[in-house]
This record gives sequence, C-alpha cells and structure tokens, in this order.
Amino acid sequence: MAEQALARNPGEGRAYWVLGGLYEVKATSEETGGLMTVMEMTIPAGMGPPPHICPGTETIYVLEGRVRFHVEGGKIDGGRGSFFHAPERTWENFEPLTDARLLVIYTPGGMERFFAEIGEPAPVREVPPGDHPLPALRWVTSIGHRYGMEMRLPD
Repeated sequence: MAEQALARNPGEGRAYWVLGGLYEVKATSEETGGLMTVMEMTIPAGMGPPPHICPGTETIYVLEGRVRFHVEGGKIDGGRGSFFHAPERTWENFEPLTDARLLVIYTPGGMERFFAEIGEPAPVREVPPGDHPLPALRWVTSIGHRYGMEMRLPD
C-alpha cells in the first residue's frame, strides 16, 4: 500500500502485551508505505529486551522515566527527552531503570509483525500484571530470526 496520511489518537490502534510491557502500534509498515514502524512502549523497571540486532535502524525517544541504553558494549543513561539511535546491524538494548514510556521507531517498517507474533493482544491499555507469564526467550529468539533479528540470551 502506498504511504498515506495517518492520525491516531491515544488508545487507538493495536496494542500488545510483550515481555512484561505494553506495546502500542502508532504506525505500521503498511500504513507508511514500508518506511517505518512506530511504537509507544510502556515498560516496567527491570524489564526490556535482551541485547539484539535489528535488520534496520532503531530510534528511541524517552517520554517518561529513565533508561540505560546499551550499545556495542557501552552504556548511556537517559531520562525524559533523551534520544538514542542505533544504526542498522548494531548490538543494542535498553533497560528501564524506572517505569518508562518510550517512542520507538524502526526503519524500514515491519517490526510490528514481530511484536504481534511474540505478544498477545492487550485486553486493557496498561502493562500486564506482574505475575503474567513471560514467553521463553529461546522461543522469542527463534521468532526474531524470521524477522532478521539476532538476540543474545542471558547466561
């Protein structure tokens, strides 16, 4: 589908519970002509993805909270208003130091399909309860491979 004008209000669009967080789709690959996927992520402190490589770029803007951005063996802490960008094929991950809300942009688009597959539709627009089961990271890693991702699992 060709790129089109898009407007989405809070609470609109698809939302998933992914790895202990709420991942809301703001723009899909299809809606942006394949250019990008835009997600708003609300993630509890201590949660977040394992180190990974995306097939394209990943850009993170901190809306609320504090995060530690790990990139290529280094780390940078940032709070509200901080901006991080990982070029294509860069090992990185973010670690929420407090409850955090992030705007994350993936280029090219398509990452929303990965999150839809490893997550579950969110029945409410809030993070899942703390006792909600998490998927096995080995399974998440195997799904990620189909989307051009690589992940490092914790020891």
